Amino acid sequence: MPLSTPSSDRQLIHHRRIDCKGYQREDGLWDIEGHLVDVKTYDIDNFDRGTVRAGEPVHDMWLRITLDEDFLIHEAEAVTDASPYSVCPAITENFRKLKGVQIKPGWRKAVNKLFGGTSGCTHLVELLNPLATAAFQSMYLIKAREIHSSHPDKKPFLLDTCHAFARNSPVVKRQWPEYYKVEDE
Repeated sequence: MPLSTPSSDRQLIHHRRIDCKGYQREDGLWDIEGHLVDVKTYDIDNFDRGTVRAGEPVHDMWLRITLDEDFLIHEAEAVTDASPYSVCPAITENFRKLKGVQIKPGWRKAVNKLFGGTSGCTHLVELLNPLATAAFQSMYLIKAREIHSSHPDKKPFLLDTCHAFARNSPVVKRQWPEYYKVEDE
């Protein structure tokens, strides 16, 4: 179901698209790729690019992380195809510093430490959180099956991670009845 009809007429000004894809590789690693594109509905006079026409990307950026099933990053590559300033693509090499970082609790703090302020690109940094989520989404079912087959009595990883997986939810009651718990009234 889409959002409700807006209560006022409006005009589209800005459109950001973020697209993430997860690939299982033959060598046992995973490639997670993200693509961010920003466009405006009006022309922009730009010192470095001249006129950026309506519908032409102001930002067009890519980021790929290669990681293992423990979410440890083995490689990272960033590319800037379009940006408002000619100096922007120079920062993409910095994103190789993701090598050796693990996606786990504290991920955002680690990202901010590596790429905060002038050490990164705001837009590529923004792309890292959807990439982390895409990594989890790409690997989860495969990892869950492996864990369940080798440790059938192990507590489900998703238990208590969101509303749907709360111990008192109908989803937990159906999928993992042994972990279901009615809230005290």
